Amino acid sequence: MSRSDAGDASTRIVRHALPDRVFHWLTAAAVLALLATAFLPILGVQFAWVTVHWMTGIALGVLILWHIVRALGWQDWRAMWIGAADLRDGLRAAGWSLRLRREPPPKPGKYSLAQKLIHLAFAAAILTTLATGALMLVRIDAPWWRRNPYWLGNETWGVIYVLHGLAALALITLVMVHVYFALRPEKLVFTRSMVLGWITREEYRREHDPTRWRVDA
Repeated sequence: MSRSDAGDASTRIVRHALPDRVFHWLTAAAVLALLATAFLPILGVQFAWVTVHWMTGIALGVLILWHIVRALGWQDWRAMWIGAADLRDGLRAAGWSLRLRREPPPKPGKYSLAQKLIHLAFAAAILTTLATGALMLVRIDAPWWRRNPYWLGNETWGVIYVLHGLAALALITLVMVHVYFALRPEKLVFTRSMVLGWITREEYRREHDPTRWRVDA
């Protein structure tokens, strides 16, 4: 990509609109804050973490709800759906990587199978933490309610805590994987698009199949 192409707005294609970029970075900040308040006390860093943790969890829940409404009402949610074509592309990519196929895999639409899979994994982990965390709110005192630790039985609480902890550990792994691939040189085009919102038409033709992701002329 030349400097002139990057600086010429006529060559740019919007990949992520501003509301979606704001959601991404606010969600990232909320997830990192939740992980920090959850695990730093375990590592011996003592501070008043409980209030920050549950308030950040509520904020994250609002962000996810807004994202769901926006995806269903203003975006093409099918762009992130994993279909049979994605699975076929994944098998072809695996065969090409293992030198079992000569021809490279076809270019994806707006999102590759790997991007769809990590989105699905993040969704499962975050929704699990939010659901179990919402139940755990009854065990703390808040300005709007009094704690009731006996609302559920001990065995049920145990299952909730285990699911919450496993989902939190999964989030740590997913964040590490996400950051690793975002910083790889060949993936920086996608990282830049999440910061600035655009890719060039040259990058669009190189990375995507125009028949699977149609953009305005």
